[in-house]
Amino acid sequence: MNSARSQKHLAAALAARDAGRRDEAVRLFHAAVASGAEHPLALNAIGVDSLARGAYAAAADWFTRAIAADPAAPELWMNLARAHRSRDDAAAERAALEGALAIDQRHFMALVRLAEWHERAGERGEAAERWGNVLTMAALLDERSPAIEAMLEHARDYVATQRAGFAAAIDAALAPARAALAPAARRRIDACVDHALGRRQIYANHCAGLHVPFLPADEFFARELFPWFDRLEAETATIRGELLRVLAEDADALRPYVAMKPGTPRNKWSALDGSLAWGALHLWRDGRRDDAVCARVPRTAAAVEALPLSDLPGRTPTVFFSILAPGAHLPAHTGVSNARAIVHLPLVVPPDCGFRVGGETRQWEEGRAWAFDDTIEHEAWNRSDRPRAILILDAWNPHLTADERALLRQFFAASADAPERELARLRVGE
Repeated sequence: MNSARSQKHLAAALAARDAGRRDEAVRLFHAAVASGAEHPLALNAIGVDSLARGAYAAAADWFTRAIAADPAAPELWMNLARAHRSRDDAAAERAALEGALAIDQRHFMALVRLAEWHERAGERGEAAERWGNVLTMAALLDERSPAIEAMLEHARDYVATQRAGFAAAIDAALAPARAALAPAARRRIDACVDHALGRRQIYANHCAGLHVPFLPADEFFARELFPWFDRLEAETATIRGELLRVLAEDADALRPYVAMKPGTPRNKWSALDGSLAWGALHLWRDGRRDDAVCARVPRTAAAVEALPLSDLPGRTPTVFFSILAPGAHLPAHTGVSNARAIVHLPLVVPPDCGFRVGGETRQWEEGRAWAFDDTIEHEAWNRSDRPRAILILDAWNPHLTADERALLRQFFAASADAPERELARLRVGE
């Protein structure tokens, strides 16, 4: 091998290519190879020329030789895949694409071409997986050409179609077994399957204050865990009547639920700060009874006092009427402590009102109570033209035992004289 001659031909070929003299460059690349140099740059250039001329088999041979000279260059494998695709050798094309990915699993165009390969082969599951990888990688691209955007749109549509088809097949397979069960009996598995199919998210507890570990992170608690709901619901008409009477007699009865300290940085609650878009009338706040308010709604107060509510010294219960004005929206947020469950008794519910806890959205029904864990992300909205009114109560988390409740009461009683900075860590009520 004449190394000096080979290098001379290679340098001349590069100069000719840079000057736009394509035919001369190809001739000189051939001369460099003929001099005995298996230079990957020259071999690749000859392969690219062969592709342009439609000599696909020859191009594949040239790229194979280039890879032998530099097996760690993914672009050579990509060129080989292109040659094999042009000559309709699907197996060889796939092997070349996998060769590129064996060097760099994040090679964007190798992922694209392999997704296309599986799609052409009718391997829909594999294609959807590869297109999903493409979409993940696309998030890292600084710039996207119109062609890339069109390809990504195809990827999104393909993945969505495949997921929908797979989900439909799963739903059909499970339909007989699900139909045999009551909704409450299948609720957890329904959520599990929906998460596995990408139809819902699973939310964890996020407690701003007291966090009791190892309790189930349940979005809505099972109704049977609150056997006293029937008693509460039986008082719906009375409670609603007392609220409406107070509101009719006293236009200033409500207070803004959101009342931030001056100087608080702007946050998601700023739009509601000091606003009656979310108004409240408290009967109990942080375990303290408001005798004046309770005197205005005596039958409501008596009904509440007969319930087994959370009763932590200086902390719970908090009981209040919550009024959401037309068009109001409470942004997604989490509460303070999972030691409690929040109970809603809907009193006035216009159409187009809704409530989401984690991955489940429900509509309130007047006179139908529910309980939820407010340390799981939740939000509420009133898209009607009338106010929505509910009674909100603090109950114990039903998964706490009687002994655990007793210990928590003693804990808060013993903490009564703690410094304010310590009390801040022990919040339970808002």
